[in-house]
Amino acid sequence: MWILVMFDLPTDTKQQRKAATGFRDFLLDEGFERSQFSVYARFVNGKEAFATRVGRIERHLPDAGDVQILNFTDRQYRDIIHFSDQGRKSARENPQQLVMF
Repeated sequence: MWILVMFDLPTDTKQQRKAATGFRDFLLDEGFERSQFSVYARFVNGKEAFATRVGRIERHLPDAGDVQILNFTDRQYRDIIHFSDQGRKSARENPQQLVMF
């Protein structure tokens, strides 16, 4: 299963920009990959791992802004249609095994 984190964080002040950057860095440190500037995805092994990740994210939320978290299956992830520079990208591969850091 996959977890997708989407967010819109304020960046009007230096403190807000620092918080937004810190949240992005936190997601990267947690093993998420950047799909777009404010969209990050990570493979998790089941609903319990999903709930654990949601809890960790919740503890690291910035003070302001919107964060949405979505989970979906490997098949749904594989079936994402991706266009880049007006060209269609090939389907993404699901990981063969869980990677431990």
